[in-house]
Amino acid sequence: MTTKRSIAKTKKAYLGLGSKVLLNIHRFMVRTRLVEEHLISLWKKGDGVFWTGGPGEEAFNVPLGLLIKKGQGPAYDYLHPHYRSSGIVLAMGVEAIDVIRQMRSTATDPYSNGRNFVNHYAIPKWNVIPVSSPVGSQYSTAIGTAIAQKQTPGDAVSIAIAGDATAAEGDFHSCLVWANRPALPLPILIVITNNGCGISTSMESQHGEKRISDWGKAFDMPARTINGNDPVESYIAVREALSYCRKERRPYLLEAKVSRLYGHASSSGANRSDDADCIADFESQLIGLRLITQMQIAEAWKANRRWIDEADTASKNDPPPTPASLWDHVFTDGIPSSYPRRNRS
Repeated sequence: MTTKRSIAKTKKAYLGLGSKVLLNIHRFMVRTRLVEEHLISLWKKGDGVFWTGGPGEEAFNVPLGLLIKKGQGPAYDYLHPHYRSSGIVLAMGVEAIDVIRQMRSTATDPYSNGRNFVNHYAIPKWNVIPVSSPVGSQYSTAIGTAIAQKQTPGDAVSIAIAGDATAAEGDFHSCLVWANRPALPLPILIVITNNGCGISTSMESQHGEKRISDWGKAFDMPARTINGNDPVESYIAVREALSYCRKERRPYLLEAKVSRLYGHASSSGANRSDDADCIADFESQLIGLRLITQMQIAEAWKANRRWIDEADTASKNDPPPTPASLWDHVFTDGIPSSYPRRNRS
């Protein structure tokens, strides 16, 4: 139920961030949605073999991407994402042309040289750890980077993110245990984006806890569930969680309730659902508070469409990987001599 008090609180939060931050969040939310919809279009035209992504999660992912301390090495944040994290990396500065190249499996794909599904990022210069299709493993690798950061002067943290179904797997719980060991608590922001469904299985049929954030109680760690469809609430919550991890060098568990607008992946048809649209809701709030006009909204969509169309045109003739590059980036020192000769050419 909407009350005068809740309206006043919302208005205060929006105005507190300032129009510059709000419009930047909106720009990247629109950019992320259009990139994902373009990828779905490419798949439907046969210009890509598979799509999976995160339309509907922009209101949480974009603020997180804008708040990351970007750089290389343990003095900067490590991001351990999953395949619904496009909004995070686009807000960090990823180019549309590179996402499209991965969708088309071209040799120019900078993340996997055309060998992985789309939205499987790997960006060493920004500490973006390679996305693994088996979700959950990122919670285990985050333990390692967080240990390195615990031993490095500074305030950098590790950020691990996956969906609600992953919270029922062992890697997530191993991360909770390791992050909260009394001998060496770790600066990890442990994130669950909860869209209420793991592929085709409802959360209610799999989880006994009322909220995934309730797992924080077992470790006496700060934990919170937020409306991940509200970019302002998300921005403030992520900023608060990161601030805690940076200052205290300890973990924080954050659950964001989000929408799933185009199903799990192209394997389920990638059809539009009737879930809440966080961009439409955000635009309505901005207009109501007179922080944006319809003309500015239209220009944001137009400019981002143009950006994506130019990227699509520029990448259309990029070549596929060659057989000779099969073993590139597999071994640091070349193919071992123990490998059969037939596998060496």
